[in-house]
Amino acid sequence: MKGMQAQLEKLRTHAAECALIRDLASDAKKRELFSRLADHLSVLAAEVERAIAEGVKSKG
Repeated sequence: MKGMQAQLEKLRTHAAECALIRDLASDAKKRELFSRLADHLSVLAAEVERAIAEGVKSKG
């Protein structure tokens, strides 16, 4: 479970970094790309979080 939690934190960090790059980018294509990356990483983080929660439920 610790490994999944660590991966969750990495995904959240990367999503936040992509959002920051998006906000600082002056090129429209870069803004769109980093916006999509931030959104995708956020979805992945939510899925990992859900999997962790389900794992905790099944153990408890």
